[in-house]
Amino acid sequence: MMIQELEAIFDGTALQLESPLNLVAGTRVRIIIESVLPDEINPPKTFLKTAQSLKLRGDPDWSEKIDQYLSAATFSEND
Repeated sequence: MMIQELEAIFDGTALQLESPLNLVAGTRVRIIIESVLPDEINPPKTFLKTAQSLKLRGDPDWSEKIDQYLSAATFSEND
């Protein structure tokens, strides 16, 4: 049994998770609802924290050569 503690916002129809859920599709779960008071809500994540949580993969120089990657142009290593 794996336990994960997550926060979500109820939009009037469904719960919208604030972080990814680490489960295989079709996994049965038990949900216990605990309302969180506004002053207990964690501050929103920064863009950097969100990007890090996505665990993106890429070349270490991707930000330096973003124009090349977007245009699919090929340049020499000296450019």
